[in-house]
Amino acid sequence: MVARDWGQLLLLGLIWGGSFFFARVAVAEIQPLMLVLLRVGIAAMVLQVYLALRGLSFRPVFTRAPAFLLLALLNNVVPFSLIFVGQTELGAGPASVLYATTPFWTVILANILTSDEKLSRNKVAGILLGIAGTAVMIGPGLLTGLGSPLWAKLALIGAAISYALAVIFAKRFRDVSPVVVATGQLSASTVIMIPLVLATHGSAGFLSASLPVWSAVVALAVLSTAFAFILYFNLIASAGATNASLVTLVVPVSAIFLGALFLGERFETFELAGIALIGLGLVTIDGRAFRRAR
Repeated sequence: MVARDWGQLLLLGLIWGGSFFFARVAVAEIQPLMLVLLRVGIAAMVLQVYLALRGLSFRPVFTRAPAFLLLALLNNVVPFSLIFVGQTELGAGPASVLYATTPFWTVILANILTSDEKLSRNKVAGILLGIAGTAVMIGPGLLTGLGSPLWAKLALIGAAISYALAVIFAKRFRDVSPVVVATGQLSASTVIMIPLVLATHGSAGFLSASLPVWSAVVALAVLSTAFAFILYFNLIASAGATNASLVTLVVPVSAIFLGALFLGERFETFELAGIALIGLGLVTIDGRAFRRAR
């Protein structure tokens, strides 16, 4: 990846790390599935307005509607649901490590399903270092939930595999503007989520939410979803599926930094060690430092 791609990757990891703050506030008063609907629905509306202001056509989404519905299922509906179900039984530590395996599954699946993203020693070594760094960074929290049911762990692995399939599938939209792809995916996710939420929760559960909660919902939708997915699809088009999936290694690091910056949380030694391992993993995947050293 070039420097611009690394900059986008780090910015995306920072934004998605911040989404945990917004979600932590919002989920206190809004049901998780309702929150998912609000997140994708508001983001879709914001992007529709943005498309109109820029004069960009939404027509490519209509002409490839089945593909966008599949992308929405793989990148939003299925993983969001599996993560929610799995975390009812699984601690945050193991869940984070299983989520961070997304690049590993992406490398394997991209090697099988694509012709331009094959396995390399640098990729495999770097991703394994990143997963190990995530586990070390979580530290004692990793022990929480190790005895959880197998199905809960499989749910998180299923979510990681779904994300991996989504990032590979998204490569077929390289001929479409990243803004249009993001708008199409989020609009399709909204269409899918509306009947799901109505069937499970009805229309109640969010109208009585407080102003701070609504502020968190809007921030989650506009910044951590609408803007973030534009970056995400631009990164896929520029750097490829495997490289874009590396953002799942950056997210927990940015969440810890944001916690220290805004919540006064202190860094633990094991967290710094884990961050160092993740950094080494990213440097290994990039490979340029080792080539220069040789």
